[in-house]
Amino acid sequence: MMRAIASALVSHWRRNPLQLFTLIVGLALGTALWAGVQAINTEARASYAAAANDTAQFSLITSKSGQAMDMADYIGLRRAGWLVSPVVEGDLAGISLMGIDPLTTPRAMGLQIGGQGGDLAAFLLGDGQIFARADVLAKLPKSLHGILRADIPPDTAITDIGAAQRILGRLGQIDRLIVAPVQPMTRGPLADNLRQTQPQQTSDVARLTDSFHLNLTAFGFLSFAVGLFIVHGAIGLAFAQRRVMVRSLRAMGAPLRAIMGMMLAELIILAALAGAIGVVLGYLMAEALLPDVASSLRGLYGADIGNSLAFRAQWWLPSLGIAMGGTLLAGGGALRTLARMPLLASAQPQAFAMARSEGLFMGSLILLAVAGGLTIWGHGLVTGFAMLGALLIGGALALPTALSGALRLCFALARRPIAQWFWADTRQQLPSLSLALMALMLAMAANVGVSTMVSSFRLTFVGFLDQRLSSEMYVSAKDAAQGARIADVAARYGKALLPIVFADRVIAGQTAKVYGVVDHATYRDNWRFLDSVPQAWAVVARGQGALINEQLFRRAGLNLGDKLAISPDISLPIVGIYGDYGNPIGQVIVAKPLFDSVFPQTVALRFGLRVAPAKMPALRRALREQAGLSDAAIIDQAAIKDMSLMVFERTFTVTHALNVLTLAVAGFAMLMSLLTLADMRLPMLAPVWALGITRGQLAVLDLVRAIVLAALTGALGLPLGLALAWALLAVVNVEAFGWRLPMYLFWTDYMRLGGLALCAAALAAAWPAWRLSGMAPTRLLGVFRHER
Repeated sequence: MMRAIASALVSHWRRNPLQLFTLIVGLALGTALWAGVQAINTEARASYAAAANDTAQFSLITSKSGQAMDMADYIGLRRAGWLVSPVVEGDLAGISLMGIDPLTTPRAMGLQIGGQGGDLAAFLLGDGQIFARADVLAKLPKSLHGILRADIPPDTAITDIGAAQRILGRLGQIDRLIVAPVQPMTRGPLADNLRQTQPQQTSDVARLTDSFHLNLTAFGFLSFAVGLFIVHGAIGLAFAQRRVMVRSLRAMGAPLRAIMGMMLAELIILAALAGAIGVVLGYLMAEALLPDVASSLRGLYGADIGNSLAFRAQWWLPSLGIAMGGTLLAGGGALRTLARMPLLASAQPQAFAMARSEGLFMGSLILLAVAGGLTIWGHGLVTGFAMLGALLIGGALALPTALSGALRLCFALARRPIAQWFWADTRQQLPSLSLALMALMLAMAANVGVSTMVSSFRLTFVGFLDQRLSSEMYVSAKDAAQGARIADVAARYGKALLPIVFADRVIAGQTAKVYGVVDHATYRDNWRFLDSVPQAWAVVARGQGALINEQLFRRAGLNLGDKLAISPDISLPIVGIYGDYGNPIGQVIVAKPLFDSVFPQTVALRFGLRVAPAKMPALRRALREQAGLSDAAIIDQAAIKDMSLMVFERTFTVTHALNVLTLAVAGFAMLMSLLTLADMRLPMLAPVWALGITRGQLAVLDLVRAIVLAALTGALGLPLGLALAWALLAVVNVEAFGWRLPMYLFWTDYMRLGGLALCAAALAAAWPAWRLSGMAPTRLLGVFRHER
């Protein structure tokens, strides 16, 4: 009996290979988009974990002069009782070669040499053992002995300090000393030529980038949901077509439980196959997009994740699991409906579709109510994305009801018989096409929402750059001595020298950067406040107030007039709040004299130079010749703006790619639904053809029907997309980054997206229409012969 049931189930796919293709490809595409995003996120988090083992988390000892230290300094500190470990670092073939002493390196760094192909004895003997990632090892000279280690930070290679000194040509030199967290109480004082610096109190990179990765995850899940709509449609149609087969099997004595069990096993097998294909496709997609993601994270957060992708079980196993779970979710409802239907009801053509459509509108109302409630009372980034999900799915579930109402109105307005048949037939097809149309609506809404967000961000960001990049030139010094030479040159050629100096400090419970600024018209004339007291810059210049950015204002719940503890004995009132787009952490601005008194050890090494355009060539030449600056240390305003905009564009490359892929998957869903329905509609088309409507006219009407449904779907998807854009700008962006962007409307973009949706629908309907126009009359006559 089980073999007979299995044979009957397999025979359905043999007769309908296109439907099987739809099911596998739909699930594979959805899984690919989800798996690709998770592969990128997993690789990034692995890089953050490796970077956490870097020396930046430890207190360091360096030379006050900024020059390299001698081995004698290290030996002297060890004899004085200091637990320190030497590090030398330099450039080798475009990568950072770091030399360490594994015997004295703090264990918290996690750089154990033994294991993973490492030999501690060989490492200490300095025979050239170098640990790095695969892409870094490929750049090293072949004479060096490279060993693959995935836990090494990107673009970094680690070897013994002796070997590094020989390779870099720096024998006897040390760049810095790592200070162990626990030191003996009896250690001697630090030498006069050395200084100890505490680890930077910046936010953890992985925490900073959580919003970026959650954003990618949300769009990956949206893409998977669109693929799931395809799977749901394919499974639903397959089960609808099997209603006669199920009735026959049950009539011959096959237990319903056995039939359902075999169908469930069939779904699991298909899900595993499609999921495996999707994981491979996702890996290829992630590998193609990873360089743009790396550039975005590097530009936005200073986080380097490298450009190589590892095939990690942390992302492909869950991706395979979610593919199987999604398939069971999509097919579970159809199985349950088929199992609960009366035997005779399952043979009615529309029974299955009607049963599947029950409760969609009620579910839509519930989800939209949940979205509204989360908007009003919810807090947090996860809640924001939950609101987005409820809004999108709720809007999609309302689509069949809205389309049915629109088609009913069109039918009421029609006067000619063919027009009335067209609208009635379109409405009759709606239950079978609703899932593909919902996928198209989701893709359309996502494109509208994200394009609105990105374009609004771009307009705001460009205006922000025009205000903030007010200095004509920006320079960076290596040390305080070079900074003094820069000041001398600027006094002769420039109009003003604006030092850019900051220190990390916890302000109002939030990690922030405190900046010290000089009193100059550049700030008063160019900076715009979201809110401020009168003459805010004058109050700051007198050392009687502080400015904060929007991120700190929102996250710490601050307001104008609130006191900020800049140091244990200095608190200043907030006198202004300014927009700071593109920056994920808080900022505080105080007067430069006050800053120097609180942070005397901080030296300005970056400067903005105000200079007349005519004097810029002479100033650049003087900075090179008299201050010893390289061309890389001198950047003009236009170059910084171009670089910032380039980072901006690359930041949204992945989002654009996911949107395009989502729209393409939605078009594929519509194509497959129309192809699958082509044969099922013959009983409805044959009588109309027999009345005198030609096959060509029927094909044109089918093409027009697809375009009309796509147009109605796009029209309904536009307000949903605008609601999505508002939620991204006013809710998610505030929770993720701490700033709220103004919302602009871009009707040209919406018209272009609508045109793309219509083209996708027309292309999807072209093949079925072409097949209908060339269909043999005998197939249509066969409907009457078989009394269908």
